[in-house]
Amino acid sequence: MIIGGVTKSFGDFTALNNVSLEINKGEFFSLLGPSGCGKTTLLRIIAGFEYPDNGTVVIDGADVLHLPPNRRQVNTVFQNYALFPHLTVFENVAFPLRIRHLSGPEVVSRVNEYLRLVQLENHAQKKPNQLSGGQKQRVAIARSLINEPRVLLLDEPLSALDAKLRQHMLIELDQIHDKIGVTFIYVTHDQQEALSVSDRLAVMDQGNILQTGTPHEIYESPATNFVARFIGETNLFNAAVIKAEKLDRPEGEDEYMAELDIPVLGRVKVTTVDEIKPGQEVSFTVRPEKIVISKEKPATKRADINLFSGTVDEPIYSGFQTKFYVRVREDSLFRVIKQHANYSDEGPDILWKDDVFLSWSADDGYIVGINKS
Repeated sequence: MIIGGVTKSFGDFTALNNVSLEINKGEFFSLLGPSGCGKTTLLRIIAGFEYPDNGTVVIDGADVLHLPPNRRQVNTVFQNYALFPHLTVFENVAFPLRIRHLSGPEVVSRVNEYLRLVQLENHAQKKPNQLSGGQKQRVAIARSLINEPRVLLLDEPLSALDAKLRQHMLIELDQIHDKIGVTFIYVTHDQQEALSVSDRLAVMDQGNILQTGTPHEIYESPATNFVARFIGETNLFNAAVIKAEKLDRPEGEDEYMAELDIPVLGRVKVTTVDEIKPGQEVSFTVRPEKIVISKEKPATKRADINLFSGTVDEPIYSGFQTKFYVRVREDSLFRVIKQHANYSDEGPDILWKDDVFLSWSADDGYIVGINKS
């Protein structure tokens, strides 16, 4: 699928600003962003429920913008399920086949096949009000897939479910995708959902696509400050380049060791593949889980290790991990995440108001980009 230069305005509000995307056939692709960023508008344009002011939507080589929704071979799974309350599970899933006037035996065979796919074969004669939220969503998915669309659109389909059920449904949704191989386009504001199931994703804000890539690329190499903040937690600072030296690498792309001056922190070392120059303004980020926190000063003498001292402002214990807010300077607060890999019968070893050391490798930080502000 190719989305080319799609623009859509509602009065003075620009919902989509010249959006272009290429989504591979059979891919699980997510549109991720905050409420109002344009992701649902883009989904509705693909489905045929909205028409863009400009642009094209090409599926399997054909521009489908002139086609009505029922002729695009694109189906949508909605947040509110949109099931017929008076019909059984079987008849809800059979409905698209009844419209096409398929024979009775073929309807029965196809419906049973898709009920098995979503693990609802034992609930075929129940009504929607007899099902859990997760079961209703599976009925909606089966009904959307039974006509074998080229693209399945999912508009925040799990947002009405509780956290544990949402995680379970995500796994099921990914398994269904792997079995049938249809292109999935998944809209969500939940970064963990997008990172968990996507082959690739696009991060959107204010009608623009800020970055497209694999979950690993988006998380580890954010293109903008917004992406760095929106995807997971991070420590983000404005900085100025003091110096940058090319590293001696045997092969591959060029890499530089840079030294940055962060006004609220001090000097930081970071490696980068981008050529930068002294005096250049950039943004620097380091993820909380990359930072080592300890009460004892690390003994390492490695030149590429950043080391700072501070005081624990707030420890937040979550069982499998503790998140620390550590004040290094008056205006500098670090988020640090420590995983609990080993059993401890004495409780946490780092407490509120403890003096601690923070350290991380130059390879674990990242220069987001030139600061435009």
